Amino acid sequence: MNILNRKNYYASSHTTHGLWISGYALLTLAGLGLYFLFTIHIFNVFGSYLVHLKKLSLCAGIAGTLLLFSRLIERSITRKKHAPAARYNLIRFIRLITIIIIIMIAASILFENWYTAAVSLGLISLLLGFALQTPISSLIGWIYIIIRTPYHVGDRIQIDEFTGDVVEIGYMDTTLWEFGGNYLSNDLPSGRLIRFPNSLVLQSAVFNYSWSQFPYIWNEIPFHVAYESDLKFIEEAIKRIAKESLNQNMDDKIQKLKDYMANAPISKVDIKEYPSVNFRINANTWVEVIVTYLVEPKKASETRSVIIKKVLEQLVQEPTKALFPKSNAR
Repeated sequence: MNILNRKNYYASSHTTHGLWISGYALLTLAGLGLYFLFTIHIFNVFGSYLVHLKKLSLCAGIAGTLLLFSRLIERSITRKKHAPAARYNLIRFIRLITIIIIIMIAASILFENWYTAAVSLGLISLLLGFALQTPISSLIGWIYIIIRTPYHVGDRIQIDEFTGDVVEIGYMDTTLWEFGGNYLSNDLPSGRLIRFPNSLVLQSAVFNYSWSQFPYIWNEIPFHVAYESDLKFIEEAIKRIAKESLNQNMDDKIQKLKDYMANAPISKVDIKEYPSVNFRINANTWVEVIVTYLVEPKKASETRSVIIKKVLEQLVQEPTKALFPKSNAR
């Protein structure tokens, strides 16, 4: 997010929070104001309903107060320099806790007998548990996502047959901005949104392509050349072009990954920092030159296209060293 977009985002967020805060302040004043008004003898005309009106107005006032404080906390969190994913999860958690507290306080006010209230809520919870098994499982899945963080908002993931960038993690479901899909052969955004219940995260493996420790994936591109080509020249040219086309700021991430892997209880893994070129004999009697490199997942298609164009432009300029398969000249 560039500086201008960030300023616009915070300005819009500040305006939204201001409107909600004003609305909750009015709700608080209205609820508490009505509660104290109902204590005046003139309202005794409502008879037995007056007690219920007092309770409802008091609940509205307390709910408005709690919601007001939660919005103030959210605005404070938004202003601080938290990571977007951490800020998103923290705000969602605060909202859930606020609603739970409001329900508990409202139950204690509306029900004078706690035992009766507990039994009633217990029976209702039991019935709802049978009727709403999937939503409850999805809510548990949301808690799992918040605690274990298999993915954050903005991550590129694959879960079950769904692949995409996470744009929202709700209490019941997660929304992905699909990439690839049925109508594309590459990893560009398809324009479709995918929603799946959070309970799926408890049943399926999650592939996260945006791991914070190492936000890169290995990618490869095959080029086909004839046997008579100067393979050393081709190797050096492809390595140079691939290195020039890649992000030059990944060295720190690679070193962090090496340190992480060194402390992990697994066999030593050879992590290559720079593009590598390998050769393989193709079944159609030509040589495959395969360049393997690290790339950010969301830039994979763009980087692949850049490397292919630059490599082909370079090789075409050296027809005596880079020979391409043609008719029976393999």
